[in-house]
Amino acid sequence: MTTQSPGVRRRLGRALAFGLVLIVAATATNTAAAAGPPRYGTPDFGPNVKIFDPSMPIDEIQATLDATHARQVGNEMGTERYAYLFKPGSYGTAERPLQVKVGYYTEISGLGAAPTEVDINGKVEAYNRCLEGGGTSNCLALVNFWRTLSNLSIDIDATGQDGCRSSANFWAVSQAVSMRRLDISGGTLSLMDYCTAGPQYASGGFIADSRLPATVNGSQQQWLTRNSEVASWSNAVWNQVFAGVVGAPDDAGFPNPPYTTLDTTPLSREKPYLYVDAKNRYNVRVPAVQRDSRGVSWAAGMTPGRTIPIHDFFIAKPSDPVHVINSQLARGKHLLLTPGVYDIARSIEVRRPDTVVLGLGHATLTAVNGAVPLDVAGVPGVVVAGVTIDAGLTESPVLLRVGRKHGHNVGTPHNPTTLSDVYFRVGGPHIGRANIALEVNSDHVLIDHTWVWRGDHGVEGFTEGVNGDTERWRTNIGRYGAVINGDHVTATGLFVEHFQRYNTVWNGEHGTTVLYQNELPYDPPTQADWMNGDVEGWAGYKVGDRVKHHTLHGGGVYVFNQNNPSIHTENGFEVPVTPGVRLHHIMTVNLSAGTIDHVVNGVGEPADTTRIGAPVYLTEYPTS
Repeated sequence: MTTQSPGVRRRLGRALAFGLVLIVAATATNTAAAAGPPRYGTPDFGPNVKIFDPSMPIDEIQATLDATHARQVGNEMGTERYAYLFKPGSYGTAERPLQVKVGYYTEISGLGAAPTEVDINGKVEAYNRCLEGGGTSNCLALVNFWRTLSNLSIDIDATGQDGCRSSANFWAVSQAVSMRRLDISGGTLSLMDYCTAGPQYASGGFIADSRLPATVNGSQQQWLTRNSEVASWSNAVWNQVFAGVVGAPDDAGFPNPPYTTLDTTPLSREKPYLYVDAKNRYNVRVPAVQRDSRGVSWAAGMTPGRTIPIHDFFIAKPSDPVHVINSQLARGKHLLLTPGVYDIARSIEVRRPDTVVLGLGHATLTAVNGAVPLDVAGVPGVVVAGVTIDAGLTESPVLLRVGRKHGHNVGTPHNPTTLSDVYFRVGGPHIGRANIALEVNSDHVLIDHTWVWRGDHGVEGFTEGVNGDTERWRTNIGRYGAVINGDHVTATGLFVEHFQRYNTVWNGEHGTTVLYQNELPYDPPTQADWMNGDVEGWAGYKVGDRVKHHTLHGGGVYVFNQNNPSIHTENGFEVPVTPGVRLHHIMTVNLSAGTIDHVVNGVGEPADTTRIGAPVYLTEYPTS
């Protein structure tokens, strides 16, 4: 045995004691970090979340929102993200209404337990965007993407606006825009802007869980309204779908007008929402699953479901490494992503049942080095909401995976994994590459509004014209948009566009889609580049050859082969011919270039340049 002098032992003792202090301090620090936000008071949501309360001067609130709109109104491919949250109370008066304009990557949401707890006297609007030099020669809503409006009441007040602007609350938007949990009254809601350079087309959108006044669809090409109440609905273009909507128009005359109306929604779960309770505590409400539902979820008060206190969430910032986020998820935390762009070089891994991943202000996960940005295990009850996922420069196998293709996936009909307002981009702000954007392998999954987009325009590498389109086809790689392998998957509001093979492939049994919108890619250079074996082109919606049961309500496939107008696509839809596979109210349409030869399986007339903008409809398939 080696003996030690007293001096050595004292020094060793002091070192051990000092080390113990460091360990205790580090443990305390880690425990505090793991504990997350405080139980009381306002959590740290980062610099791009602004919380308003009714005591603030209305001029201050108006100036803040105006400044952000000025930054974001043309910032289509930018990296800035914002969320503006209103505490319960009233904002704006008859003398000084609050008139909000919403630009790109901006969320406007109330913090009440029900939408009636936050009241805006004024308007919340999106107008046509004028693209060339700030004039009005090219004003449209076809690119008014990526914005959110939810969980508040709007008493429409146009005081101070001119004659045309005072005629309605304008919400002229296209894909990746949701309106949820709204109570709008006192005027008309217009889904197009007929004041800025006259009526212009808008490309589609989504409303859920809302009480609406008289609503003018106008030039909206496709739209889904789900689980809502509407005083009246006027106009339609190509493809308007209603599910579980009190006051929805009758669809008996389809396709004149082109309405598709389901009395109830077969499966729904409303998007989680942040709210403040009577003690000023922040919580997230996770609505319960509903089957065969109709009308708003908050008619009798708070939406049925469960409440998760904010201190059970890890509130992530874009600077947080993925290993820290995964560590917090593994400890049992839920995840709240604050506004910003997150570079993801390894997967965020969601492994625990019933985990909630909630993004604010269009929080964006960008793949780095070919990573899969978000990987959800095949467990029940996970909810992912309000998140955008971007492909990176190195090809990713998939951008969001739910369950393993050949693994053990446990799903339940009573507690489906749910994706709400989850959006995908392959290209746009930069070149992107991904084999598949969304892959669902689990059974019992609900997709409640998604836009899965391979960029047809953008910044670097996205020059216009034939040479630019050819370059885009070779470099901006997105083969498949949505691939559904699980059984009993339901999609309410499935928007998928511009992928280089099948935009949607549905291999699972007992699938249901309520509104499908697709635009085929603009940019195949030649017919040889757009061949599926011996078949000309890839259908916009493909149901697997072995599937025995599948239902689609309201589907459209559009063609605009801008790069080579001579290109043909044989079918807009391809499905197995079997009694259990039913397509209800489907159409194809030509937007001035290329041809879709048939609507489905060789049935239906060509959508070619002799009928630009005039859809080819089928009421039912099989036709008998």
